[in-house]
This record gives sequence, structure tokens and C-alpha cells, in this order.
Amino acid sequence: MKVILTEKITRLGNIGDTVEVKTGYARNFLLPNGKAMRWSRENVALFEAKKAELQARHEAAKAAAESKVDAVKNAKMYMIRQAGDTGQLYGSVSSRDIARALKEIANVDVSSAQVMLGAPIKSVGAFDTKIALHPDVIVPIKVYVARTNDEIEALVAGKVLTFGTNKVEEEPAAEEPKQESAEPVAEPATAEETAEPVAE
Repeated sequence: MKVILTEKITRLGNIGDTVEVKTGYARNFLLPNGKAMRWSRENVALFEAKKAELQARHEAAKAAAESKVDAVKNAKMYMIRQAGDTGQLYGSVSSRDIARALKEIANVDVSSAQVMLGAPIKSVGAFDTKIALHPDVIVPIKVYVARTNDEIEALVAGKVLTFGTNKVEEEPAAEEPKQESAEPVAEPATAEETAEPVAE
């Protein structure tokens, strides 16, 4: 379907661009949210009449987004989750979870579509993502996912968490030297055992 964009859409186009999109995308998202209008000669003329108003609305939305940048950058995105001994989560951290946390932590209201996460997070660790407050205002953030606050602090400090057998084997390794001294000492050889054979 051919539409005229009434606001800038990331990876699609700018205000006033005429683009071809899938019919479902247009009917379910662009048109009902006022982000585009069906292309027609009448609508082209209508857009030109409203262009200045739409540009002003775009700039106002951009300014509002820029006012939230510091709040997003300073938000401590610490996610406590249950995980197994290998560091794999019992579930995942999704874009929706991050959007909800940003609202609770920084009082910044964004949708899951504005969280540029890609695939859900499925393990403990520190992860880089971005928040698109506006198509022209994209803020990088780091999300920390761990089982405890102590693990979160370690990740924030830049430490690498170890899981599984490697972590278990580190502790008993220090006790091994004590066991070495308990080995039996070999008895000295007798005179008969050390005597060399006499040549006939």
C-alpha cells in the first residue's frame, strides 16, 4: 500500500515521504496511529496544507524526547532474575520488561517497540541496547541481569561472573598440598638389593 508519512519513521522515511508498505502494517499501525495517510491526489494536497503544522509537531516531540535523555542515561537498569548454575535464566528479559523497568526506575514512559533490544536476554550478564525516545533521539543504555545484588555490583564493576564446574573447583584446589605430605615415604633399599652382581 502506498502511504504518505505524516511523521518520521525509523528505517522507513521522513515526514512527507511517499512509501510502499505492507497493507497490514499500514492498516494496523501507521494509519490508526496517525503516522501516515493513504496516498491519493487529494491527500497529497491535504498534506501540503498541513505540512508546517506536522513539522512543528515533529520538532516539539523531538524536544520532549531530548529532555528525557539524561534520565534514561542515568537509570540504573538492574534486573534481578532467577537463573541456573550455568547462568542461563529461567525465562528471559524482553523489550517489554526493559520498558516497564525504565518507567519504574526513571519515570520515562516508552513502549516495547522503542526498546531496540533485538533478541530477548536469556543469560546473566551486562548487555548493551538502545532506547529510541524519538526517531532522531536514540539513547544507548546498559542492562545488567543477575541473580543477586552482589552479582549486579560485580557486573557494574566490570567483573566477569563464572558459573558451573569452574567455580566449584576453585575452592578445594587450595587444600590439595596438605594431602601431599601424607604420602608414605619409600623405605631405603637393603644392602642385598643394592649389591651389584659379581662377574664370574
